[in-house]
Amino acid sequence: MTHPRSAPSDNAAHLLVVDDDLRIVELLSRYLSDNGYRVTTANNAAEARKHLGSMAFDLLILDVMMPGESGLDLARSIRDTLPNVPILMLTARAEPLDRVAGLETGADDYVPKPFEPRELLLRIGNLLKRSEQSESKPVELVHFGDFSFHIESGELLRDGETVRITDRERDMLRVLATKPGETVPRQDLATPGVEASERAVDVQINRLRRKVENNPNEPIYLRTVRGIGYRLVATP
Repeated sequence: MTHPRSAPSDNAAHLLVVDDDLRIVELLSRYLSDNGYRVTTANNAAEARKHLGSMAFDLLILDVMMPGESGLDLARSIRDTLPNVPILMLTARAEPLDRVAGLETGADDYVPKPFEPRELLLRIGNLLKRSEQSESKPVELVHFGDFSFHIESGELLRDGETVRITDRERDMLRVLATKPGETVPRQDLATPGVEASERAVDVQINRLRRKVENNPNEPIYLRTVRGIGYRLVATP
């Protein structure tokens, strides 16, 4: 059972809370939402993976002791695909060795239960601030094969020659190029408010492939991530 909440602001940080204790999930969801965060919740690792496959998150809060796949195992696997998203472990296990085990999985912080909500809020804020500060200089130019795409100007070049693309193709390339190698959900590429827009994304991606792929039916750079969206495979 999941409890996604509406966003206080479209620009607010999006948090994923994963805990098998429904009471804690509801309390955290309400408290964090009241403090300006967008919150999505899950009660186990399987539900968390579904959310991670379709939405982008700025920070994850994971309970260690969950039935089936533990929070530690989930954190370890998340680090393989999302190396930069901050992870805060939330658990009743507060022994030093347990904290070390959590940090060794790639978690960024470790908060024992019971916790003071205001302290948790401060830790979340500190992790988000640290994440923003540690981000590398924004990518300005992305290369893939014979092509290069300038994110700010929206210019697509092939061996130095301009390739004509539509405004929608340019918008989609901007989104994909700012996250090279990462999966971008269809809804993030769709035109807001346009009916059947996600379906239109597939059509537009196919048109763009004809301009950048040697064989559009076997794409190398604009890859489909089945059931989720697309990713741009950049080259050095």
